[in-house]
Amino acid sequence: MSTPLAEDSWPAVLATLIARQHLPRGQAEWAMSEVMSGSASDAQIAAFVVGLRAKGEDPDEVVGLVEGMLAHSVGIEVTGLSLDVVGTGGDHANLVNISTMSAIVAAAAGARVIKHGNRAASSACGSADVLEELGVVLGLAPAGVVECVETLGIGFCFAPTFHPAMRHAAAARRELGIPTVFNILGPLANPARPSASLVGCADPRLTWVMAQVLVAHGQRALVVRGDDGLDEVSTSTTTRVWDATRGDGSVIEGSLDPRELGIRAPGVGELVGGNAALNASIARAVLEGRVDGSLAAVADSVALNTAMALVADAAARGSDEGAGGARAGDPGAGDPGASLEDRVRPHLELVREVMASGAPAALLDRWVALSAALQSAD
Repeated sequence: MSTPLAEDSWPAVLATLIARQHLPRGQAEWAMSEVMSGSASDAQIAAFVVGLRAKGEDPDEVVGLVEGMLAHSVGIEVTGLSLDVVGTGGDHANLVNISTMSAIVAAAAGARVIKHGNRAASSACGSADVLEELGVVLGLAPAGVVECVETLGIGFCFAPTFHPAMRHAAAARRELGIPTVFNILGPLANPARPSASLVGCADPRLTWVMAQVLVAHGQRALVVRGDDGLDEVSTSTTTRVWDATRGDGSVIEGSLDPRELGIRAPGVGELVGGNAALNASIARAVLEGRVDGSLAAVADSVALNTAMALVADAAARGSDEGAGGARAGDPGAGDPGASLEDRVRPHLELVREVMASGAPAALLDRWVALSAALQSAD
């Protein structure tokens, strides 16, 4: 007679996955804690993530993984409501840094943004790469990030600073060389635990899963995937949207058509980026309000993604009596029963005004100066 496997053990976890059964949330959290503490071997880590991928990740499992990851993160507490604009990467489009520019514009429009990001993994230039090239100091301690948010309305949690335990999974991930659940954990594991998010997901298998995880964490969120495969709101074609802004635990799948909002399709290559220097120069121009030539297409993409992020942010504000309701001039989240285009349109008008004013570039300059001062004070 065989001895029953202990639930919190690698043989039990792997046996469950081999049987193509979902792990209970607590068991998934245990496994991630083993990974994050350095107790799991590379073989165990590889078997674990491949087993999850082969079976198909379940929302409860991913919630457990995120909780295990956050339990080993460096803590940061940002008071009040906050917003993240982030993508999973992996669409292989090598575009300019749309979500990073959108985060800065959203902050200039009045949102409190706490962006979580890293250097490039599958593209030539990640959010951390372009911010560093623009002059923002990476790797500030939690107190410095909080100071940026409290003073300017925007801060950046550099993933290696706040998730140092992820180093224990690096070798297994590198040797596997395939996308795994780790590719979606970063956007879900912002250590500041924002109240709202716009999350782009390139993998169509995981869009609904990510939306369910964000709901479980109490966020008002929009998960998006362009019908051209982009991990953001596309201006080239329609975008599938998983709407988790209602606050009732529901996730409603819908679609957004940029043509209904008067946004033209970009020309071939107009959104393609390059290295950090090129992407930073494009970002600086767009944030200054310059929209000549191909910059117009980039500005359209940034404006649309920012407007979508502000819909999620407005939903969070409307749900929190302590937040004081909508800001002056804030269109709010709109009628949940209305079309996405109708909910986004007033935010898009606001965002275009903000971008034309050059306020995002002025905010960036202040952020660069403050982050440098905080680094010097450390």
